[in-house]
Amino acid sequence: MRLPKEILLSDLINYTVKGNMVLNYGNGENVWMHPPVHRILGWYSRPSNFDLKRNVWRLNQISQIIDNEIYVKGDPAISDLATLNRFPTLLEANLININGSKIGVIADFLFEIKTGKIKYYLVSRSNPKIPGSSRWKLNIENINDQQPGLVFCESNSLDDLTLIKSSIKNEFLQKGKKIFDRFDDMKNIASNRLEDWLEEDEDINQNLDFTQKSFYNDDIPTRSFSDKKEDDPWI
Repeated sequence: MRLPKEILLSDLINYTVKGNMVLNYGNGENVWMHPPVHRILGWYSRPSNFDLKRNVWRLNQISQIIDNEIYVKGDPAISDLATLNRFPTLLEANLININGSKIGVIADFLFEIKTGKIKYYLVSRSNPKIPGSSRWKLNIENINDQQPGLVFCESNSLDDLTLIKSSIKNEFLQKGKKIFDRFDDMKNIASNRLEDWLEEDEDINQNLDFTQKSFYNDDIPTRSFSDKKEDDPWI
């Protein structure tokens, strides 16, 4: 089975690492990367919940991925969590905007399995561990600098980035905004139609008033009361 060309780190870590059909090295836990060049070198798995050691893997040890299992060739390097925590990583680093304010957290990234090259990062607005939270795409070209725990970008807010995955809350807000925008459009259309109707009615009244005045002033001569009295047999 051919390996995918690109994969999300979150998918890689969720796979169970296996050496063969029987040998199980546990689930992936975290990444081993080189932040200055935006490249992933490997990852490590945890054999069991009560085991203090970690199995460290290189990307070129991946042989195939089937369903939720990733098969590796060769043996892992053995390390401990205290040592691995000292490895530099940009995961869960704060994203700092052009004004020096925090606008999000680095939550994930897409990378090439063959080379380990990171294509782009995914940003969360708050805690990236919250299920179903939104993700914004952060291109490598948009990054100015990075330090342990900090990533500096040229953007001003998350609205300047492309929304890749929308949370339920965000979708609800977007749908609500569309409903209100549609209501405003309907209100504006009704208001414009009412104004046009009133203007037409005003023009009709003005024309009617002008015609009535012209009719009485021009076509019917004014008669005095005495003239009307002589012509009326009842007076």
